[in-house]
Amino acid sequence: MTEPANRGRVRRRDVLTALAIGAGGLVAYNLLGKPGTETEQSNSPANGSSVNGRNKVVVGLSQEPTVFNPLMVHTEPDDGVLFSMFDALVRMDPKGIVRPNLAVEVPSLENGGISQDGLNWRVRLRDDVRWHDGRPFTAEDVKFTLELITNPDFRAWRTAGHTLVRDITVISPTELTWRMEQPFAPYLSFLTETFIVPRHMLEGEADPNAAPFNQAPVGTGAFKWGNRVPGDHLELVANPDYFGDGPYIDRLIFKYIPDVTVLYTQFKSGSVDLVGQVYISPDNYEEARRLPGKVVEPVLASSVESFYLNLGRPQFKELAVRQALFAALDREAIVGSLYHGVPVVTETFMPQQSFYYNPDLPKQEYDPGKARRILDDAGWVPGDDGIRVKNGVRLAFENSTTSGDHLREMVQQYLQQTFREIGAEMTIANLPPAVMWGDFWTQSRFDSVIVGSTYLIGADPDVTNRLHSKSIVIQGGSGSNNAQYVNKEVDALLEKGAQTFDPEERRAIYFRIQEIVRHDLPLLPMFQYKNVFGRSAEIKGFEANSNTRTESWNAASWYLADGRKKPKSDRNRPRTSRSSSLSRAMES
Repeated sequence: MTEPANRGRVRRRDVLTALAIGAGGLVAYNLLGKPGTETEQSNSPANGSSVNGRNKVVVGLSQEPTVFNPLMVHTEPDDGVLFSMFDALVRMDPKGIVRPNLAVEVPSLENGGISQDGLNWRVRLRDDVRWHDGRPFTAEDVKFTLELITNPDFRAWRTAGHTLVRDITVISPTELTWRMEQPFAPYLSFLTETFIVPRHMLEGEADPNAAPFNQAPVGTGAFKWGNRVPGDHLELVANPDYFGDGPYIDRLIFKYIPDVTVLYTQFKSGSVDLVGQVYISPDNYEEARRLPGKVVEPVLASSVESFYLNLGRPQFKELAVRQALFAALDREAIVGSLYHGVPVVTETFMPQQSFYYNPDLPKQEYDPGKARRILDDAGWVPGDDGIRVKNGVRLAFENSTTSGDHLREMVQQYLQQTFREIGAEMTIANLPPAVMWGDFWTQSRFDSVIVGSTYLIGADPDVTNRLHSKSIVIQGGSGSNNAQYVNKEVDALLEKGAQTFDPEERRAIYFRIQEIVRHDLPLLPMFQYKNVFGRSAEIKGFEANSNTRTESWNAASWYLADGRKKPKSDRNRPRTSRSSSLSRAMES
């Protein structure tokens, strides 16, 4: 018998509503004195007074920054620290335009920085940059950085693109050249997130993965390393010799508050000035936007929330299983009832604001009856306990996410029930962030996870790092294809797209990639985030940038309304130029 697609929807919405009400009880519990609340943490150094008065900003994060070498594997919470301490040759602005940073200008086809065939690059550098320890920054540092990334003994975060660089030649302290083994259109975007490290501090280290620098880094950025109290906070201090705009605050403090409810409570009370990741949760948005003295705004992000599958597990190898689980996802109910309509349902990993977003993908419909029929037709037979079995494999699996994220935990409880009704057993096994996003994630040790991922590099559509078969770490590759997804056509298209400079041609390529991935379902897309940024109204200069993974990408420009924004001389302001045809192609 055919089951209507909407059968049971009202009941499920009631379940979700009940879960949301239950979360309200958790809020009350937190306010009444759960360990780790604001009252008990009031003596933390992060909440102490500044030697220069109130000239500081406290950024609250639900996950603790732990990786401070910007070239090593790291996650979004680390980026706030890294963007504040380090500089790249070029950076991506909120409009997707590549701007100079350590480079004098953005290398382009027009200015000769990139040859017409895309193979030869020339970069000219600023001559007024110094490391935090006073040593001058030179082209030798850039050369060292690019070579370290491809050192096989170094655990680099991202090697794609960099492995194509050949014959790096230092022409002078302010100029260097290199040759690309083959054209690679996304490389300019990769450089926007390739922070330069000091040669003089890392050269000669027997093991760069364990260098002292990694725990007390030295950069060229607007802020310098201050001190860190593991499990509590990390403090950066202003770099008075910064070559660029700012900084205008004396201290930038990243406060670690793993319970997102407590994080929001501390924002309301003023103990946290700016809510960083995971930002203000959608269930608090309506209240938050009415708070006096606060600026709260939702901004469409690049991150996509998905039910992410490890295709190396026998339960998920068959497409029918993935299709059935997707049909059992009531995404509209999840977004509407738990996330209060803030995110946007999506069918793809590509951000909807991107020039490369494919709007014509099939629209998923919640239909548990269809899910059961798919499994029946594929030969998955319910056992005595109701859980389906095929060829000795039970349709049973764990699902993990970061512990303490109450919205995701409610989604898990809902999906656990929904999947049970189609004959799939999901066990919830959540982990602390440091464990969750360590080897458990990067080495594909999970069955399934609920995760918000940014698939792009800046505004460029290349997703080789996430979807190419050579990016599967557990299979000897290098990248973040933790789903162990393999599709030869996708591999070929990714390789073609990376060597195509014309934006219209690239658009057709990435449209097709999205079609294939939507069919194969290595990930079950749920929604695209809107980050609800919340900050004190005293903080000026804040600007959201969906082309980066952090709210603190421009912390150098932040200043306080009750403070004095110290002017920088024109001589010290970074020069800007019109972006190249490459960077214009990356506008979203």
